[in-house]
Amino acid sequence: MSTTNRNTGLDPETRYVEIYRNLSTYEFPWDINQSLSFALFRTYAVPSIGNLLDRTGAFTRQTQKRYDDTAILLEVPLVEGFDSASGKAAIRRINQMHKMYDISNDDMRYVLSTFVVVPVRWLARFGWRELQANERVAMVRYYQDLGRHMAIKDIPDTYDEFETLMDAYEDEHFAFDDGARRVADSTMDLMASFYPSIAARAVNIFSRSLMDEPLITAFRYPEPGPVARALSVGALKARARALRYFPARRKPALVQNMPRIRSYPNGYDIEKMGTFAPGCPVHVE
Repeated sequence: MSTTNRNTGLDPETRYVEIYRNLSTYEFPWDINQSLSFALFRTYAVPSIGNLLDRTGAFTRQTQKRYDDTAILLEVPLVEGFDSASGKAAIRRINQMHKMYDISNDDMRYVLSTFVVVPVRWLARFGWRELQANERVAMVRYYQDLGRHMAIKDIPDTYDEFETLMDAYEDEHFAFDDGARRVADSTMDLMASFYPSIAARAVNIFSRSLMDEPLITAFRYPEPGPVARALSVGALKARARALRYFPARRKPALVQNMPRIRSYPNGYDIEKMGTFAPGCPVHVE
């Protein structure tokens, strides 16, 4: 891609939303979407999170819709801004869903840390260029702001603190849970459904090849082996090298417009997205 970086010179302390929006919609749209999917997937390996998601049924009975809702609700504040009407509605809907369940601040803070750390690590390995210093700071500032909007307490101050928190939390809490495994399996099946059915096994192997040993162990997934890992990592690095020669993207690539988002062919209503307590929302004809 073009060596011109639209984030060069932007102050991450004041323009972090713009910088992260540029990263997500122009510079690395596929990579950041993939890495955030893996970030959420990691959280299932914490039994208090994975088992709760299994008990709600949303990630096993309506996997596609839950995937779509999560992707869109997280994208709206980024694209429209935290203070926009739609951005506020998306954050409100996320908070309403979380308040339906007994979720600890520690779990919420851990999930937030994965949104920061996993994409940075992914881009370091598979990005077509390195992140600039201001871009990494902007990612931290963006998710700090998102965390404040979600009333998460004791949010880390720096990337290093986010990284330390995530790694320590996983060391302490990663463990096998039957419900969490069901959520993971449903998500893996959904990922495979984005490709022709003949490729399902290859997609499964590819996905497992990108999982580190603690994650594989927590879900009791079969180890893909060194050959599969080498081929999968090699393919992503080859893609990154090829992308360096592509022209810069002129139009933003939004998650909500991706073909894998299938639940809202006629548009969506933020207020009706996600899960609700029994009997809500009340739809008036």
